Amino acid sequence: MENLKEYCLDVAKRAKAASARLAAVRGEVKNAWLHLTAEKLLARKDEIVAENAKDLADGEKNGLSPAMIDRLRLDEKTLSAMATALREIAMFPDPIGKVIDSTVRPNGLEIQKVRVPLGVVFFIYESRPNVTTDAAAICIKSGNAVILRGGKEALRSNLVLAKILAEAAAEAGLPDDAVQVLNTTDRAAIDEFLAMPEYIDVTIPRGGAQLIRRVADGAKMPVIKHFAGNCHVYIDAAADPDAAEKVLINSKCQRLGTCNTAESLVVHSSAAPALLPRLVKALAAKGVEVRGDVKTCSLCPEAVPASDEDYFTEYLAKIISVKVVDSIDEAIAHINAHSSGHTESIVTRDIDAAKKFTTEIDSSAVMVNASTRLNDGGIFGLGAEIGISTDKFHARGPCGINELTSYKYVVYGQTHLRE
Repeated sequence: MENLKEYCLDVAKRAKAASARLAAVRGEVKNAWLHLTAEKLLARKDEIVAENAKDLADGEKNGLSPAMIDRLRLDEKTLSAMATALREIAMFPDPIGKVIDSTVRPNGLEIQKVRVPLGVVFFIYESRPNVTTDAAAICIKSGNAVILRGGKEALRSNLVLAKILAEAAAEAGLPDDAVQVLNTTDRAAIDEFLAMPEYIDVTIPRGGAQLIRRVADGAKMPVIKHFAGNCHVYIDAAADPDAAEKVLINSKCQRLGTCNTAESLVVHSSAAPALLPRLVKALAAKGVEVRGDVKTCSLCPEAVPASDEDYFTEYLAKIISVKVVDSIDEAIAHINAHSSGHTESIVTRDIDAAKKFTTEIDSSAVMVNASTRLNDGGIFGLGAEIGISTDKFHARGPCGINELTSYKYVVYGQTHLRE
């Protein structure tokens, strides 16, 4: 694109101007836009699917992995889910202006802590065009203008969605440029926006580890990071065998290409002789290759030796690493050393083991007798999510509406002065 720098600067300036107006937009206007967008997604599904089909054809020709193709695909079911997510977000109370806390000081000074937008969000994501509407919806509902930069593999899909978002915004009365989808996939555009802290208040990258690191290293504004999902299932000594198999298979096999899919299995040595062969056979029946340590390979002829790198790997494929440990302390140490800090699960009937695991595991979500796949904004009742943060500041776990706000203090006095 010619004049890329000028294009990016213009987009950023317009977003900043829109954010100032959007902060004062009433909740009913934002909700009207959400409902209009949902209606248009369904009414124009043929147009959207046709553009998406072109992206899919190019993706297959260019050798995108099955997981990436799965993320890229839009069909009637997906569009229905996208519309439902928009309507669910509309049902949430408007967070902007909410008084989080208030107090009246002994001298009569009233101090309120009030929720406010972050401002302008620059959101970078790969492959999944359904994220375009999710991210736009969450940003607008939380009073933020948003600049969306999708991957080149989804450009046609994102541009047709951008047109629908803009049309609904005009009809609902949202400020112009509250939602902007970049029409360039030039990677240099990312660097331009990362150097504009005067216009962009926060950047959120959602994609592979390489993208996240590049953004985190180059951004001159705060970044909410969504690092890889190297998630673990730990089968405790006191695990119920049926529950262990169900949780593991759902965590690993329900959908391969997601960040909350389990990539590693950890099994207590006292449970391993009886249970691990069963679990490995269940995985093999689903076509999953098992890469295990020496103990795993000795118990399970289907397993192949794991390398050290395997225990750090987010496969997004039919592969899982397995480690046998002699104690829950060893399990926790192994997981904390190799996890990306996303989601871990323990299967156990021992409440003390569950408490220890949830206390000492350092990840954004810790499940007890539940699938890692449940770490999701919709499942958690947040509506759609803009990502699952593996940071500890400013937000952690699924990032919904409240996670895209900050606060300010509003102070009411009656000619109060400081002496």
